[in-house]
Amino acid sequence: MLISSRWLVGLILVASAVSRGDDWPQWMGPRRDGVWRERGLVASIPASGLPVKWRVPVAGGYSGPAVADGRVFVTDYVVRTGELDNRPNDRSLLTGSERTLCLDAATGRLLWKHEADCAYSISYASGPRCTPTVADGRVYVLGAEGNLLCLEAATGKPLWSKDFKRDYAAPTPIWGFCGHPLVEGELLVCLVGGPGSVAVAFDRKTGAERWKALSASESGYCPPTMIESAGVRQLMIWDADNLNSLDPQTGRPFWTKPLKPMYGMSIMAPQVADTKRGRVLFASGIGRVGALFALAADVPEASILWRGEPKSAVYCANSTPFIAGDTLYGCDCDTGMLTAVELETGRRLWETAEPTTGGPRRGKHGTAFLVRQAEAVASDPPATSRVWIFSETGDLILTRLSADRYEELGRMHLLDPTNECFGREVVWSHPAFAGGCVFARNDRELVCVQATE
Repeated sequence: MLISSRWLVGLILVASAVSRGDDWPQWMGPRRDGVWRERGLVASIPASGLPVKWRVPVAGGYSGPAVADGRVFVTDYVVRTGELDNRPNDRSLLTGSERTLCLDAATGRLLWKHEADCAYSISYASGPRCTPTVADGRVYVLGAEGNLLCLEAATGKPLWSKDFKRDYAAPTPIWGFCGHPLVEGELLVCLVGGPGSVAVAFDRKTGAERWKALSASESGYCPPTMIESAGVRQLMIWDADNLNSLDPQTGRPFWTKPLKPMYGMSIMAPQVADTKRGRVLFASGIGRVGALFALAADVPEASILWRGEPKSAVYCANSTPFIAGDTLYGCDCDTGMLTAVELETGRRLWETAEPTTGGPRRGKHGTAFLVRQAEAVASDPPATSRVWIFSETGDLILTRLSADRYEELGRMHLLDPTNECFGREVVWSHPAFAGGCVFARNDRELVCVQATE
């Protein structure tokens, strides 16, 4: 039987893609929605843990890894002088270098490294905050002091760069530049700051500015986020004062609603869901500031459905919540607990610190990073969501979440918490989920574990 060479090449490419699995090329995954869509994942984490494929040393940083085309990209900071002191209102003065590391996803072997001197004057200054964004053979990296780089993904060769402080008079936020760069068509959208340039869109191939928009008391920390409503793609920019919807191609505002958390800490990415009321959007932050908005069906517009009260809703900071069915799940920055909320009313259903601080005790800004598993498991009860959680204690936890309860399906200790917050040890870095593996880092190492059957 004769097989055409074109058909055979196609078959090889498909087999290679299947064996490699899906990529995780940016913060929160391929669609930036915190959903792991690969199949064949383990049904539980055994007491002995999942197989560790490799561990490699890295330096400090809060930035998560990105995985694309068989490579892992992660940024870190190597300190030369100065002392790290995690006091929320004080800036640490450090000298050192920000690095972008590219590793082989299968082995952890270093493929290339880009390094540049960078002085830090920020609070919680262990390293960069933003996960690299990889698209079409390029990797976009934003450092904690506002240095934006476009690098060739295969080699690390610099292609273009921007300095937000120099180019836009953008002051460094006290907790650094944190808005993970967003690719939208031929644009790269960034949270920048400075007069008239809270949001800036660059030509992602050349770095040329295409538009800039908005002024605010502070830029905030929320990553640029795309939603769709009223048949229109809308770019959400949540600065320290307002939640803004923009036309992503021009930067022209569709609508603006006041939503002002304390300390300029707009952090979580706004979440959208379809309900019996229609399409809704939720956002919240420190200071018990949060709201559910109704999104108009015919024009780009929003109106308040409810605002959170002191003992309702969930007020998110370090990690972004998610909506499943009629329930909102997120980590409350006041209690430090993973909390389930009735989306219709904002009523709290349950809360637990088991996946955040690791016990019955509360802890401000208790953090867990939540990633839903798309593949359904036949034995799971109806109206439950399988959720992979990386806790601030360094544990990987597989759970079932529902409006009724939190249930663990096993956990393993991936990494030691190497940073500190409010007197407790923490690791605050979003993992990547790609190729049937989980990739996570602290301030000392990056680990890869196998999570398929």
